[in-house]
Amino acid sequence: MGKEEESLQDLKYLLGNMGVDIFFAIDKGAKDFETMKIISGLPMACIKGRVPVLLELNLILKNNDGYFLTNKGLSFKEKIESNT
Repeated sequence: MGKEEESLQDLKYLLGNMGVDIFFAIDKGAKDFETMKIISGLPMACIKGRVPVLLELNLILKNNDGYFLTNKGLSFKEKIESNT
C-alpha cells in the first residue's frame, strides 16, 4: 500500500461513514447544515459534529455563500471514487 493510499484510508477513518456522507452532500450542493441534513439523511447533531472535522482537515471551506470542497477535498473525492 502506497503512501497516497494510506492517507486516503486515514482520512476515511478520521471522518467515518457519516463524515464521508456529509462530504458528499456538500459535493452535491449542500451549502448549509439544513441542506446537508436533507441530502445526507443524517441527524443535525452528526452534521454539527463532523463539519468542524472536515474544515480542520482542509477538505471543505466556508465562505459567505456556504460550504465548498477545497482542492484537497476534490482530490480526496477523486481518490474515493477511483477506489470503489
